[in-house]
Formats: sequence, structure tokens, C-alpha cells
Amino acid sequence: METILNSTIVAYLVFGACFGLATGSYQHIFSEGPSRPGAPGNRLLWVLICTFLWPIMVLTGVLSMVKLRARAKAAAQQR
Repeated sequence: METILNSTIVAYLVFGACFGLATGSYQHIFSEGPSRPGAPGNRLLWVLICTFLWPIMVLTGVLSMVKLRARAKAAAQQR
């Protein structure tokens, strides 16, 4: 039982770190950080935040994508 719990926690944290590394240059989509990546310390902070809060970041990313697509669709219809 203990190993299952430990492996679940480790998997959660590893996935979060990988998510943070993969999305480091797209922080602006998650309404976090500048539109262009800056110093390496910013990327490290982003990875640490995503390591623990990746489910929330996924939800905010999906919400941002929906909003951006709606804006693009409205702009295309105006033309």
C-alpha cells in the first residue's frame, strides 16, 4: 500500500515537472508571466509551480485556448 501511494505521488510530481518544462515558453497562455521567456530563473520558478499545481495550469490553459479561439472566430466573422 505504501509503495503505491509513494509511486502515485512521484508520478504526479514528475508529470508536473515535465509539464512545466514543456510549457515554459508558453507562460502567457496560462495568464502567468511575460509573453516572452526571460531569465533562466523564471523558467525554474515556472517548473516548480507546475510541479505542484499542474492540474490548475491545465485548466487555465484550456480556458485560455477557448477564449483565444472565440476571439479569433469573432475577428474572422467581422472581416
